[in-house]
Amino acid sequence: MSFTSKLFGSLRPTTVNKDGYPAYTRSLEEQYVQMLLTNTMNQTFYADQHELLDNAAELHQSMAAGNPVFMAKALVYARSEGFMRLQPLFGLAVLSSTRPDLFSQVFQQVVRIPSDLSDFLTILNGLGRGEGGRAVKRQVKLFLAGVSEYWALKYNGRGRGYSLGDAIATAHPKPQDLKQQALFRYLRGQEANLALLPQVEAMEKLKTAETEEEQLAWIEAGKLPYATVTGVIKPTLAVWNSILYQMPTFALLRHLNALQRAGVLEDKRNLDYVVERLTDQQTLRKARILPFRFATAFRQVEQPELRDALREAVDLTFDNLPDIAGRSAIFLDISGSMNSGEYLQIGSVFALALYKKTAGQSLFWLFDTEVFDAKPSRRDSILGQAEQIRARGGTDTGAPVRRLLAERRKVDQIIMITDEQQNSGSPFYEALRMYRAKVNKDVKAFIVDIAPYRNAMVPMQDDKTFYIYGWSDTVLNFIAQSAAGYGTMTERIAAMELQ
Repeated sequence: MSFTSKLFGSLRPTTVNKDGYPAYTRSLEEQYVQMLLTNTMNQTFYADQHELLDNAAELHQSMAAGNPVFMAKALVYARSEGFMRLQPLFGLAVLSSTRPDLFSQVFQQVVRIPSDLSDFLTILNGLGRGEGGRAVKRQVKLFLAGVSEYWALKYNGRGRGYSLGDAIATAHPKPQDLKQQALFRYLRGQEANLALLPQVEAMEKLKTAETEEEQLAWIEAGKLPYATVTGVIKPTLAVWNSILYQMPTFALLRHLNALQRAGVLEDKRNLDYVVERLTDQQTLRKARILPFRFATAFRQVEQPELRDALREAVDLTFDNLPDIAGRSAIFLDISGSMNSGEYLQIGSVFALALYKKTAGQSLFWLFDTEVFDAKPSRRDSILGQAEQIRARGGTDTGAPVRRLLAERRKVDQIIMITDEQQNSGSPFYEALRMYRAKVNKDVKAFIVDIAPYRNAMVPMQDDKTFYIYGWSDTVLNFIAQSAAGYGTMTERIAAMELQ
């Protein structure tokens, strides 16, 4: 094969997307990272849960056979940086059978809380692995050694898949002292000395309390966490008031609607407290809440003070991220397929955050088969503007680049947020190559792919185009660093050191 054939032959489309439109095949590593960071097993516009599960299983097996070291690093990255759970746990279960050494190295970084352990053991059993063998039991024992009363209260969940008690029966950990012995017996549903477990004892008393006064007394005596209380009784206004001030920030956000319905936030002291928590930048940074969670809450609440707090919270979430240098063109796909799941909601929040982080040095266009100037405001809130964006029409990913070319607008980077499912017009990559030839040969392109479909709009050989998967706030960090010459997402993962 000639040098020219090698260089340019591979730039032709090699596959088709879900609409039968020409597309490119990703490398195995790119497909794997995309799946880990976007495939939540929720039905999408083009694929149901069974297809997504089959695709995921195939990729986990292929990666375990082809590049298990990269796989182990990617599982850690997806869990810690992408905030994903199910796919990293699925991959961990597959890795346990092929590379027990790598599995043991990353287990504690992927399985972080008891619900992770429960799901991992459920997946393992579903794969026909039973109890998983010695390497699995060893890691489960290490995990169980750190189980606290709080975890016992919040996560035991007997009767709902694998409980902590089931995990103890599987791994047979040896108790380190009398308190742990009592805790393990309790989790196994056996008679235990609850005097050694004051919080557990208070929760058991709470279950049988007959009056609100008794409920409040046991909540106070055991300093019972909100998750335990709401899991065993239906809170009254008085009970909500007693647990409000110990709820973590994410729990407050998730329960805003319930707190509002219960009348808790009619008390100005309570309302002021919630608003203060939701708009404290340091608190938000520690909580690491995905921005679209605020958008979900925003749709559910009606109180103006809460809606204002949520608007401010999203803007604060992005304030500590780096600015994006140079002039950018931000394109948001608003086609009908983006209406699947939360794609458009997520995409709108990130596109507007990107616009703000470019300090006004950018264009923000919406596109389906046509292109529209979103006319964004740097002063108005991200959530308020995102709420106005609606899905419509087909998909022509080349359309916004063709308009850039027609208007001879020179930008340093093109950032497109899309599910990549083109079904009309000319391809994105054809328009991008023309733009590079006629306007700016050095323009970088960032494709923020928020869907789990396995084809691509750009050949992997293009070293000026970067694929970014998922929707955590690390996306903006990655774009800023890559614009300055950092490298691809897969390169970043490959460079990680396993602990």
